[in-house]
Amino acid sequence: MWVSVMVVFVIYATIFIVFEDYDRKYFHPLSEVSDWHLLVFSLVVMIGLGWLLHRYARRMDERISREQQERQNQMRRELTQNIAHELKTPVASILGYTETILETPNIDNDTKTKFIERTNAQARRLSALLQDISTLNKMDYASDILQRERVDISAMVADIVLESEHALTARGMAFKNCLPEDICVQGNWQLLYGIFRNLTDNAINYAGPNTTITLTAEQQADGWLFSFSDNGAGVPSEHLPRLFERFYRLDKGRSRDMGGTGLGLAIVKNAVVLHGGNIAASQNEDGGLRFEFTLKERERRGKKGE
Repeated sequence: MWVSVMVVFVIYATIFIVFEDYDRKYFHPLSEVSDWHLLVFSLVVMIGLGWLLHRYARRMDERISREQQERQNQMRRELTQNIAHELKTPVASILGYTETILETPNIDNDTKTKFIERTNAQARRLSALLQDISTLNKMDYASDILQRERVDISAMVADIVLESEHALTARGMAFKNCLPEDICVQGNWQLLYGIFRNLTDNAINYAGPNTTITLTAEQQADGWLFSFSDNGAGVPSEHLPRLFERFYRLDKGRSRDMGGTGLGLAIVKNAVVLHGGNIAASQNEDGGLRFEFTLKERERRGKKGE
């Protein structure tokens, strides 16, 4: 800012010295003392103004930096609180079931088996939560060390459909895979798998029974545009902008009953962005939820956004 003001002053001083005013057509030295006094006064004023503007700009930069730091700290506090809250539930359940078994020596075998099964389920949920937190941390702080390779998306999705067959059948759901063969992108296999697996699990858990999941893809100049949709209950429009927030749930109790960690869609968004794409959620005209996202065939490394 100060440099800009001084550049303006140099231009002004040049005109003042060379022409003295805008009507003079030829160079004449300044002949009167008052002209030199005016020039010095202008110099002092311009330097002072530049200094004040420089201080103002620095204060604004410091204020913006403080506000950004405060927002980041607030986000970290909220994230820490959410993690602690999510960890507390399965840990409390595990402690409750195991303490009951230990403190009741004469507990019957059926009840003991039931408690052990519930403990195992909570331990699995805790493991899944820790795994999701670890995945997000890798994307946030260590994206440059993630291994990249050529990934066959078509084959990957076909495997996910087979892996999800039991859950789909149990809910009377169908998966309509309309991907062309040999869709390949350059990226991290685990994160790309997480995109399609988390979207599939999300639809299975929340689209509702007897619904259909549809996955399509359209080739673009530098990659692919994917559309992942279902014809289920959908999501109220006011919730759409927050679906990708960490630990955001429409129905917290129902989400936990489904075994979700609250991080699946956050992982999806971060993984898509890490691979040079973008993602958006919307309502289908005939009902249900639609996710549209892009993946670059060759990702741009070192560029990441939230």
